[in-house]
Amino acid sequence: MITCDKMMKEFSNGVDSIKAVNNISLTIEEGEFVTIVGPSGSGKSTLLYTLGLLDNLTSGSYHFDGQNTAELTDRKKAKFRNKNIGFVLQNFGLIPDYSVFENVQLPLEYAKRKKGGEEVVNAILSDLEIADKKEVLASKLSGGEQQRVAIARSLVNQPRIILADEPTGALDSKAGLIVMELLRKYHQRGHTVLLVTHDIGLAKQYSSRMIYLLDGKVEKEEKR
Repeated sequence: MITCDKMMKEFSNGVDSIKAVNNISLTIEEGEFVTIVGPSGSGKSTLLYTLGLLDNLTSGSYHFDGQNTAELTDRKKAKFRNKNIGFVLQNFGLIPDYSVFENVQLPLEYAKRKKGGEEVVNAILSDLEIADKKEVLASKLSGGEQQRVAIARSLVNQPRIILADEPTGALDSKAGLIVMELLRKYHQRGHTVLLVTHDIGLAKQYSSRMIYLLDGKVEKEEKR
């Protein structure tokens, strides 16, 4: 599904060049549940953003189903993401004056998918136990509720791969368990899941493979 070869992502702080992703080569097979772990600043989120086509490589290659992603225009990348990738990001990215339902429905509207859309949204909100909030504005939700809405939005298009960046970070233990069990459910349905977390225990409990990053490099891999 995903093949990366010698990926580099560098940033400049005005003085030095920082290699946030440093010569990483990896493969992710369809149907895997892979967790990327490592300390703060190890490059976990940068790697996830790069794999999600939200950031461009400095060098190296990234192929998704044989497609060289460097050949995609920005417009084609946007369509590719909407069709194949579901994002769960730390900043939620919700529209404050849209209701929960409207926020979750956005990817369906972008994909011009109308048939059965309302039923799909309602089913996912029920899975995440926030169906009673569907008419509430996003700005009126707690941080934990906003995270669950962001997760619902990432799943509504039934993406082939789910990229989740610390999805339980803003949640209490009960809500966090709901989120992780939902990711497990989607994995069991055949979806590929790539999770970033600093929680080693969480990674070991849910993933089939763990990738340890340090200073932008793959330090080791561990299969479960």
